[in-house]
Amino acid sequence: MLDEPAAPPTPDKFHPALLLGELGPGLVTGAADDDPSGIATYSQAGAAYGFGLLWTMVLTFPLMAAIQLACARIGRVTGLGLAGNMARQFPRWAVSLLVGLLLIANTINIGADLAAMGASVELLTGFGSHIWTVGFALLTMSLQLFVPYHRYAHFLKWLTLALLAYVAVLMAVRIDWSAVAVGLFVPRVDGAPAVTVIVALFGTTISPYLFFWQSSQEVEEIRDHPQSHPLIQSPSEAPAELGRIRFDTIVGMAASNLVALAIMIATAATLNASGHTNITTAADAAEALRPIAGNFAFFLFALGIIGTGLLAVPVLAGSSAFAVSEARGWRSGLEFRPFEARGFYAVIALSTLTGVVIDWSSLDPIRALFWSAVLNGVVAVPLMAALMIIVSSRKAMGKFTAGLPLRLIGWAATVAMTVAVAAMALTSFG
Repeated sequence: MLDEPAAPPTPDKFHPALLLGELGPGLVTGAADDDPSGIATYSQAGAAYGFGLLWTMVLTFPLMAAIQLACARIGRVTGLGLAGNMARQFPRWAVSLLVGLLLIANTINIGADLAAMGASVELLTGFGSHIWTVGFALLTMSLQLFVPYHRYAHFLKWLTLALLAYVAVLMAVRIDWSAVAVGLFVPRVDGAPAVTVIVALFGTTISPYLFFWQSSQEVEEIRDHPQSHPLIQSPSEAPAELGRIRFDTIVGMAASNLVALAIMIATAATLNASGHTNITTAADAAEALRPIAGNFAFFLFALGIIGTGLLAVPVLAGSSAFAVSEARGWRSGLEFRPFEARGFYAVIALSTLTGVVIDWSSLDPIRALFWSAVLNGVVAVPLMAALMIIVSSRKAMGKFTAGLPLRLIGWAATVAMTVAVAAMALTSFG
């Protein structure tokens, strides 16, 4: 396990028959990691390198699970999101700088995801990618502004089913499973360009916006259940809640990485095998699949882009709003009405609408996504260090500091991301 053993869960809070009902923030966070931008990265890896980079998903799973467990633990124990805890522990200017960089990266990512969703609908219908982009932006923004969290959370959970589209794609293509096994367990790096792709895979799997989202969603869960309290105030709730968090997060991260593997395997077995190695967007991958794998695989792939985008765009905008609001001391939460948390909802609206502007502008979306990945990688390193300091702090966490296994793997993830950013700098600017 990634954490110290918890006491046996109480039957009424964590019973095997209720396991599916216990899935929530962790599952949504993991699913949101497979956004259209991430799908593009996984498709690029599979198309360009076949099964050769599948091992990266085996490596990143325990690292991302440890980091997200730490984030969820911080929110559930303290009753504050990651930014709120950072504001208590670190200089205000440093927190503001990191949150500002996160906001920029998330907004660019929102623009890229909305554009991918619009392009996918255009592939399916034959018209109007920009119009669809505006429609998706208004839909996701309206859901966050006008639907209470306890209803919206169920909507997000159901949207995770969109990820099954990529598992279904595997059933529509012919796969050499022995080559898949080699790719999973025999690490291989084919030159400097592959290093850049590996860095991109790390960056799209361990993403800063997920840190803020999951910690803040644990706070939302406390607010949504009047009988729940931060664990630092109500230690008796700890066995059941820490068990739930562990189950929810590990399942969510496992689902995220399995879907990433499905995308890489499908594109390797079809696009790479047929010589289509230059894929730039998720929509490109869907279109390229049609003549090779057939209309069914194309339809599932395109539909998955739309479904995951509907999930990821609210998470990107919401994580920005939580981070900015908590750092500034504003009221934050999706359960509040817009007039009750004006600053929080203003960030959601502005970041989503700016994403639409990016889609309609002359800015190259691929170049914008590259710089978004650069910013995410740079911001991830100090954020990961900060959250590991917080989750290990008795001042912040009381007796619920992370156990030794979680601390070791969390710091290993931080070192791995530092190495990835250094490699990105060397390969991109060296």
